[in-house]
Amino acid sequence: MNLEEVFSWIDHHQESYLGRLFEYLRMPSISAHGEGMTEVAGYLLETLTKLGLEAEAVATKGWPVVLGRYNKDPEALTVLLYGHYDVQPPDPLDAWDSPPFEPEIRNGRIYARGVGDNKGQHFAQLLALESLLDITGELPCNVIVMLEGEEEIGSPHLAEFITTHRDKLKADLVITSDGPVHDSGRATLMFGVRGIISFELRAKGANRDLHSGNWGGVAPNPIWTLVQLLATMKNTNGQVTVEGFYDSVLPATPLELEALAKLPVNVERIKQDLGLSQLDAPLERPFYERLSLFPTFTINGFHAGYGGKGSKTVLPHEAFVKCDVRLVEAQNTEDIFKKLERHVAKHAPEVEFKRQGAMEPSKTPIEHPFTKPIIKAIRHAQQDEPLLVPAMGGSLPDYVFTKILGIPAFVVPYANADEANHAPNENLELSRFMKGIKTGAAMLSYLAEHSAKKNP
Repeated sequence: MNLEEVFSWIDHHQESYLGRLFEYLRMPSISAHGEGMTEVAGYLLETLTKLGLEAEAVATKGWPVVLGRYNKDPEALTVLLYGHYDVQPPDPLDAWDSPPFEPEIRNGRIYARGVGDNKGQHFAQLLALESLLDITGELPCNVIVMLEGEEEIGSPHLAEFITTHRDKLKADLVITSDGPVHDSGRATLMFGVRGIISFELRAKGANRDLHSGNWGGVAPNPIWTLVQLLATMKNTNGQVTVEGFYDSVLPATPLELEALAKLPVNVERIKQDLGLSQLDAPLERPFYERLSLFPTFTINGFHAGYGGKGSKTVLPHEAFVKCDVRLVEAQNTEDIFKKLERHVAKHAPEVEFKRQGAMEPSKTPIEHPFTKPIIKAIRHAQQDEPLLVPAMGGSLPDYVFTKILGIPAFVVPYANADEANHAPNENLELSRFMKGIKTGAAMLSYLAEHSAKKNP
């Protein structure tokens, strides 16, 4: 396939592509509020149908999943393209420089809620399909498009959907275009994500707040109960001290360490920007190894007692903390939940452990055979050598692909590092949107060529 002809076509259709993207961005689809979800699912269904894909909106216990399929050849490679059509609430509205659902271009950037996360990125994938069809009349391989409506609320029904409809999702690999590129602005290819569990620890004392002089040293203080419990769960060296916490953590491979060492970072600048004198313990741990290779235990919030002006000599009757744990590949959410629960039962049996959300980690080996054609495609479309990230610090529902469908998952972000997703003035650089369309077309072409050579 002559990709230069496809790229030229994309360049000449920039204005029409932007017009259609703006039409899409004007449609709110806030899963947390239920605003516009059915309407946007219908819009996507119509869009995929117009592309010539077999399309359907499949009901879930939450918002529908929109599926589209292009069948080239039963023996050909099948690429699954994942994205999500729901967006974050736009609040606070007064912090936006332009209305969040009225897209606007300023200084080479498109500003709108959802433009980076994730409408602009998966719409670029759809336009990549369209450009290939316009130039060649066909796609180079089989393609499945899967657009979810609940990613911004934790994808609560995605695993069940994947399990129930796995017959419709038989693919050789999945590509997600979401999130930002590396902070340096370099093109990025990511192979995994950390998992997450969230929970609360709740301690109670008396049935009401008490006078700290009359009752201090008599009635237990639930704040001290939690402080002392938490001190048994992580030490000053940064090590989580819950029994068996690290049992399943796999050592990094040489390729992973090599890739992490190549990621540009200026730790001194980061510390200065954040107002830090040092990073968290252990101090000797390299920056990107922290985010990619190690699990974490974070206290998200501590709530108890008096927090107003001045002082109040009170002995609080209850306290609670909200926590999350980020997991790395081979750790399991249920296993870690149970280990935490056993630890709490042993050290502070009076404390209530309340489970909340959970998402499994996921990782695809850097040495996977599909890595090389994806790198070639990014290099060709973006004129940039991509940085390889074994696993991002955050969490995405990639496990539904790697652990339920059993296929490799790759993340190729198109958004700029300062996209401000989830915040006011979310934006996507116009040039990155256009490169995203070209990258989507190139990835399908190079992957299909790789598969054809492997299976002549």
